[in-house]
Amino acid sequence: MVQETIFSRIIRREIPSDIVYQDDFVTAFRDISPQAPVHILIIPNKIIPTVNDISEHDEKILGHLFTVAAKIAKQEGIDDSGYRLIMNCNKDAGQEVFHLHMHLLGGKNLGKLVE
Repeated sequence: MVQETIFSRIIRREIPSDIVYQDDFVTAFRDISPQAPVHILIIPNKIIPTVNDISEHDEKILGHLFTVAAKIAKQEGIDDSGYRLIMNCNKDAGQEVFHLHMHLLGGKNLGKLVE
């Protein structure tokens, strides 16, 4: 059985959050501890704990995460200047909530990720 997460409660609007986009497949909301002027989490409405738990049945949802990310970047006015998409997998990568999520970061020069 898949474990309920805080993100599940945000999807159902049981916890207040600044939701910027929601449809039948994904929900996107502003991060409560932003690391950039624009920091939005985009999550599948279906609980997928980590990237390791993705199946072939999830391919449509995951593709949709990217099209929604592009739509939100345009809506936030960062599509031309640039933005970063990040997914962490498991504890060593910094994943804190075990409900797959994509970070959309932008609104400033984010610098190089790795030298």
